[in-house]
Amino acid sequence: MTVGSGSHTYEWNSRWAQLPAGVELGYTHGVAVDRQGRVLVHNQSKDAVILFDSEGRYLSSWGEEFQAGAHGLYLSEEERQEYLYLADYVRHTVVKTTLEGEVIWRLGMPERPDIYESAEQYKPTDVAVAPGGDFYVFDGYGKSWIHRYNRVAEYLGSFGGPGSEPGRVTCPHGGWVDTRGPEPVLLVADRGNRRIQRFDLAGNHLDFVTEELRQPCCFHQYQDEIVIPDLQGRVTIFDADNTLITHLGDQPEVWTKAGWPNLPHDQRHDGKFNSPHAACYDADGNIYVVEWIEDGRITKLTRQ
Repeated sequence: MTVGSGSHTYEWNSRWAQLPAGVELGYTHGVAVDRQGRVLVHNQSKDAVILFDSEGRYLSSWGEEFQAGAHGLYLSEEERQEYLYLADYVRHTVVKTTLEGEVIWRLGMPERPDIYESAEQYKPTDVAVAPGGDFYVFDGYGKSWIHRYNRVAEYLGSFGGPGSEPGRVTCPHGGWVDTRGPEPVLLVADRGNRRIQRFDLAGNHLDFVTEELRQPCCFHQYQDEIVIPDLQGRVTIFDADNTLITHLGDQPEVWTKAGWPNLPHDQRHDGKFNSPHAACYDADGNIYVVEWIEDGRITKLTRQ
């Protein structure tokens, strides 16, 4: 089965992941691909970070501490080493690790008593890293602020905050530093406002992208295009001008079904997404999509 259109057609495989006995998925919330083409999935199970080869064969797993709050997963290459940034909204923290799970640092709530009365109000959902190493933490499930840090995790400032006016966000669920233009800009999945908001790297509002979006979750870049998992039943690809190339696996109104997103298996169909939560490209332009559903769903879309 294929999905997409024109030059962006993909073979669908939602049975790609091969799990051994004793390893089960929970809600699948994050996905990344390393430089070897191996796929890492962040999910809410005792095996919170699972490593697969490109054919879907299980290699290893770790991360039981993230079981309750596993969410965003960002892979960054820094001085020829690869690291993971893991957002844990239940434990109110972001953790930087090696690909094998060795902890580099843990980062809690920023010291901003004007924003947070307690750590329980801080619920980070994603991280994005800029050229040079500064990074952004998105408090998507908490107070809707975006926090900026330097490469050694020193706090630089915050922007956003709840609202719908320019510069304000509602559930900034994920982000990406977009390097497709002459200057890098920060894309923010302003999910509660059903839009993308663009900022400069200092946090100043630039503009909005509002067309062809329902509830954008996050982003990943491949050459001059970006993939956007949309929680309401589809995956979207935009070109360098942030205009539509194609939608993938669109299932209109799926979110209105009783019990969504946790629909029974006989209501999960090949070629149709249920609740895409994260997506990423590999080096060949293939796309991996993970969905917000209680026993997980991982789909590989192979570029044709």
